[in-house]
Amino acid sequence: MAIMRWQPFRDFDRFFDEDFVPMIPFGRMHGPAVDVSETETEVAVEMAVPGTEREKMDITVENNVLTVSAKHEEEKEEHGKQFYRKEIRRGAFERSVALPAEVKGEEAKATVDKGILKVVLPKSERAKPKKVQIEVK
Repeated sequence: MAIMRWQPFRDFDRFFDEDFVPMIPFGRMHGPAVDVSETETEVAVEMAVPGTEREKMDITVENNVLTVSAKHEEEKEEHGKQFYRKEIRRGAFERSVALPAEVKGEEAKATVDKGILKVVLPKSERAKPKKVQIEVK
């Protein structure tokens, strides 16, 4: 094993680089994991929400930011149980995602399948790509 020189501010200097991703311990993120994708006509956001009842989820779109919040009911712990690990998240969460294009929030459609919430938002006309004809002279 090679000895490496200690550089206490190495990660601090890299913090401002575009490709720097800080190490976040698993389970310490501020909400569920999210995938954001887009096509020419829509933006899709998929979010892991296992065990969350759809009636307890609130989805809003404002200023091209999608916000999903929900509350998991805390189950009463049984006395006499000794936990070796307790990682299942309980309580409330809220996750906001900046969308990559201008969308029509009032036309959003949301579905839940196998613990994955999928929100599909049509792009506004201004955000859709336009084809420009080139004149030859």
